[in-house]
Amino acid sequence: MKVLVVGGGGREHALCWAIAASPLLSRLWCAPGNAGIAEVAECVPIGAEDIPALVAFARGNAVDLVVGGPEAPLTLGLADACADAGIKCFGPSAAAARLEGSKAFTREVADAAGAPGARWRRFEDPAAAKAYVREQGAPIVVKADGLAAGKGVVVAASVAEAEAAIADIMESRIHGESGATVLIEECLIGQEVSFFALCDGRTALPLGAAQDHKRAFDGDTGPNTGGMGAYSPPPAFTAAMQDTVMARIVQPVLAEMAKRGAPFRGVLFVGLMITEHGPKLIEFNVRFGDPECQALMVRLRSDLLPALLAACDGELADFDLRWEPLHSLVVVMASRGYPGPYAKGTEIRGLERAAQVPGVQVFHAGTARREDGALIATGGRVLGITGTGATLAEARAAAYAAVDAIEWPEGFCRRDIGWRAL
Repeated sequence: MKVLVVGGGGREHALCWAIAASPLLSRLWCAPGNAGIAEVAECVPIGAEDIPALVAFARGNAVDLVVGGPEAPLTLGLADACADAGIKCFGPSAAAARLEGSKAFTREVADAAGAPGARWRRFEDPAAAKAYVREQGAPIVVKADGLAAGKGVVVAASVAEAEAAIADIMESRIHGESGATVLIEECLIGQEVSFFALCDGRTALPLGAAQDHKRAFDGDTGPNTGGMGAYSPPPAFTAAMQDTVMARIVQPVLAEMAKRGAPFRGVLFVGLMITEHGPKLIEFNVRFGDPECQALMVRLRSDLLPALLAACDGELADFDLRWEPLHSLVVVMASRGYPGPYAKGTEIRGLERAAQVPGVQVFHAGTARREDGALIATGGRVLGITGTGATLAEARAAAYAAVDAIEWPEGFCRRDIGWRAL
């Protein structure tokens, strides 16, 4: 099979790494890819959101399967364009991708499906939103309705902080038109868990869970980021809890989406809060998480490619996945200054030493090669150092041993990934 993966981050490196191991694969491309992906796939200089160019490449190279990585091309209609061209695409239609493209749509669907979640209100007027916050008090959650690269949510500890977030999102438009509408939600208390399910429009297959670390610095301090680390499986998420989430959230939402004429195919990322009253829905995403994908792929024993095809073909009811009896932990190395301004083009050394640590896989995100072959950082989140072990402590030790082998003075990472479990 010929496969094209769309995207160029750590998630896409993990997907390419897993797909490259399939005996079904004959050729693998990634658009646009990165320096690490180039070691397992052919990188194509096409932007992830250039839908016409991606489809033209897939058609011209007789690609059998396109795999959507990030959310933007999916919400822009990558799967629809592939379907029109007669090409299979792992990922939801634009109509189904609204589960991530609009947080208000997610809440409407979840409420219709009876899925447990936070109380919420939608606002298009900043004054009305601020008045509601003053009425409700804090802590309270402010969310930009549209896509904001994982940075559109503010958990406000005070009314003043919530009002400032509303002003930033709705008046200053720090997330552009994604902030034309905001949701104000009840602040759920508990442990946050990312759960994933493969979906074929009717059937959902559990794909495991992970716990990520969104704040930039140790002790869960600093600004929110796209994710500074993750580990899998999280002890807080039991097998019984997985059954509850599948029965009360995933399957009812799949049924509701089918009822609305937008059956969901692809991977459903269920953001959960494990409260004293059980798991509650925070939000949906319509793609693998980053860095959760890295943590999941190193634990997957089954061939990923047939699973992706089964989701496309509506055949998950007869499918099963096997997992290695391992724990995994990802430490994200980022450019100093992230998630704010940061320098690009700084050189990274020592990756060969890091990759030799037993149980370690190094996934690239924002990297490129200079003409002289040196590896340089081109993004905010740059590397995902992923350790595996028989215990979470072993996985953590392996990951940090590899981190310590890397020479990159302009980079930083959190030193406490996995602290909740350890």
